Amino acid sequence: MGSFGSGDDFPVSKGILMSTADKMMSQMADKGGFIAALDQSGGSTPGALKQYGIAESDYSDESQMFALMHDMRVRIITAPSFTGDKVIGAILFERTMDGDVDGEPVPAYLWRERGVVPFVKIDKGLEAEADGVQLMKPMPDLDALLARAAKLGVYGTKERSTIRLPSESGIRAIVRQQFAVAEQVRKHGLVPILEPEVLIKSPDKAACEQLLHDYVLEELQKLPEDARIMLKVTIPEVADLYDDIARDPRMVRVVALSGGYPLDQACEKLRHNHRMIASFSRALIGDLRHQMDDAQFDSALGEVIGEIYDASVHKA
Repeated sequence: MGSFGSGDDFPVSKGILMSTADKMMSQMADKGGFIAALDQSGGSTPGALKQYGIAESDYSDESQMFALMHDMRVRIITAPSFTGDKVIGAILFERTMDGDVDGEPVPAYLWRERGVVPFVKIDKGLEAEADGVQLMKPMPDLDALLARAAKLGVYGTKERSTIRLPSESGIRAIVRQQFAVAEQVRKHGLVPILEPEVLIKSPDKAACEQLLHDYVLEELQKLPEDARIMLKVTIPEVADLYDDIARDPRMVRVVALSGGYPLDQACEKLRHNHRMIASFSRALIGDLRHQMDDAQFDSALGEVIGEIYDASVHKA
């Protein structure tokens, strides 16, 4: 597991450090709740800001765009309703991980002040589609990012690639790349979330998901018994498809992305997958608006958090 670094930000003893890592692992493995995905990258940020009520004409360059996005994320994680009671983890964009909240590093703030386990998105986007899938682009600076994340007290990472067609060779390549990057992550003491997303507009989503299931299970069973990883997938067409994977002792948790489903539909589908919790992004922030006052903002956020939490812990 990732452990908090030493120094002024984390003036604690080694014994407490180990206890912190154990508490994070216990929360991720066993606590009821869901993971908030607050990791929109450069490509998806303009759309997220527009939905939030900030037009592209409101900023002039990428720096201003990311500053506005950071402000939105900070507003979310500092809202009274955003706590570890229901939100057990949060996936951060790299720039958010490196940012501050009230002078405190974001990962430290999340854990200390909100009781939320911090993750960071590590992929650098996707290659062009080939063989029905989009592999992750190369990550030449990944080791440096992972070292920095571990020092900041981040628990784990997330890496996304996509699947559109039920190509055996394409999906196998996706899974092998995901596990290879996960191994690099584990060497830094962090827990990787593998995210091979089957697109909800796939012409044969169920077939893609069955192949993905089979190849993930195959690679999972090759890992050493003490390995700990997580899996983030599209809510499957066949309920409980990933149940056997979730039961494997090396799998900390299987979590679901909303994938473009509206909130109510995503929650309804999630209820039928008994060992799966949510890790929603668009469905989480879709009702939030820049123009809301703080009370309105927290009320809207709290209502959505309650709905996603309920679907994660109360099953059909």
